[in-house]
Amino acid sequence: MGTLLQTSTQAASEAITASQAQPRSLLLRCPACAHSMGALVPLPTRPGPQCLACGFVLKTEQGIWKALAPCREERFRQFVAEYQTIRQSEGRGSPGGRYYLALPFKDVTGRNSWQWKLRARSFRYLQREILPQIEKHHKDGLGILDVGAGNCWLSYRLALRGYQPVAIDLRTDELDGLGAARHYLRFLSQPFPRFWAEMDRLPFAEAQFDLVIFNASFHYSEDYRTTLGEALRCLRRPGHILVVDSPFYSREESGRAMAAERRKAYVEKYGFASDSIASREFLTREILEQLTRAYGVQWRLRKPWYGVRWALRPLRARLTRRREPAKFYIVWGTWQ
Repeated sequence: MGTLLQTSTQAASEAITASQAQPRSLLLRCPACAHSMGALVPLPTRPGPQCLACGFVLKTEQGIWKALAPCREERFRQFVAEYQTIRQSEGRGSPGGRYYLALPFKDVTGRNSWQWKLRARSFRYLQREILPQIEKHHKDGLGILDVGAGNCWLSYRLALRGYQPVAIDLRTDELDGLGAARHYLRFLSQPFPRFWAEMDRLPFAEAQFDLVIFNASFHYSEDYRTTLGEALRCLRRPGHILVVDSPFYSREESGRAMAAERRKAYVEKYGFASDSIASREFLTREILEQLTRAYGVQWRLRKPWYGVRWALRPLRARLTRRREPAKFYIVWGTWQ
């Protein structure tokens, strides 16, 4: 498996060398005061860009741009610490690169195989059914913002397809955060940019991306209108939003019950509810309709096939009088 994986990865890397030789320049916006900071020029001999309005300096550390406003670092400190505790307990990450290079198609540790099977089917559906429809309208390549990139497996897979992803996340560690991208970079002719930043204060100027993907991350938003509005600000029209692998329910009460169950389980296992930020936790059709009324985004629900056992979960829940289980649709928004 390892040899085959490396061979296919290297071949893909060679195939996209030309398309990544001249990456698009990124225009920056200060995450502290929202003023323009000009273009990102990642030269090691020069300091990072500085905001002339408030003095914020965009610094880089081990290839990651530190774009979280100082006034917001404390805001997320507890959330990040608790999230890291949970992820470590779940066995996320690995010291070796083989684990990351196999994602999402295989969890070589075997610790979270069921979840990665779902992620793999979602990604295959994206590759086969959605991305080709979007890319045919962008012959010069897709600029993609990967919001909540985690260990950057999705940005890596998108780069192998010849796209130009930019990854953002609140975690920078080398096991489950942006630092884990080091395992991918040797297979790419150009590294994709990584930003330590929050989804509600993106450090980018307007109208730069063709697609924004929230990969198992949109439900961490505290306010969907704010988060979506910020994503749309960074999109060129016509633009696309993809919400992948966020819990979806037909009824609001089912989502609220799930969130309450999760908080209770966390308190029992870890001693905290992991609710230092008021994440929305789930989606419903009514929520999407509200976002359409606010911004005019038109949504389509795509339903990857996750297998018979997954499809039978709603029936089993009804028979055992339990709440409805979450569905994991791909929510595709178009913004004309």
